[in-house]
Amino acid sequence: MALILSIETATEICSAALLLDGNILSVRESNGSNEHSSLLTIYIDEVFKEAGYRMDQMDAVAVSMGPGSYTGLRIGISVAKGLCYSLEKHLIAVSTLKAMAFSAMNQHHELLTCESLLCPMIDARRMEVFMALYDEQLIEVSPVEAVILTEETFLPYESKSILIFGNGAEKCQHLYNSNPNIKFPDRIHATAVSVGLLAEEKFKNAEFENTAYFEPFYLKDFIAGKPRVKGLRE
Repeated sequence: MALILSIETATEICSAALLLDGNILSVRESNGSNEHSSLLTIYIDEVFKEAGYRMDQMDAVAVSMGPGSYTGLRIGISVAKGLCYSLEKHLIAVSTLKAMAFSAMNQHHELLTCESLLCPMIDARRMEVFMALYDEQLIEVSPVEAVILTEETFLPYESKSILIFGNGAEKCQHLYNSNPNIKFPDRIHATAVSVGLLAEEKFKNAEFENTAYFEPFYLKDFIAGKPRVKGLRE
């Protein structure tokens, strides 16, 4: 039996879930902006209390590894590593985009065929997104990358039915509205439940991270803006 705490903070969603052998025991989730640091540890405490378990009884912590928000990833992975260190538990990392594709596969299975592709997108500002392509078996067809979207982005897959979703999908919808093979299912986002369900298989295969050296998958370097201080000039 595997009791897994799952954490998702890579996007605007902050969520925590507790799963036992792939069965969801408790979930907490919020989509308010800038709430990750204030809510995550509260959610973790609540899911354990609601499920009737102590933290030291869990077997592993699963965390969404990115790509996504720099700050959100730092918060989630710092908490996950802290728990693993203090309680001597395994750390499991799950691709944020793959977890989103898993959610879409479960929520919209009626739209999928053997020719379908799942395209999770995370907003990376302007017309750039973090994205990947998966088939109906969640096998990666196109790797995770940062892409500036154009009308030609999906031309290599024009014979396929493509489902595009996530918080990066809305800004590109106008580019592909005339393509009948591209659909935009709504209300699909990164969630601790999907992260935890994918982590179950990793736990069975003992696919654990080195807690000391594990880092988020940012995909792009963090670029801090220049502070604007009145009276300062370059």
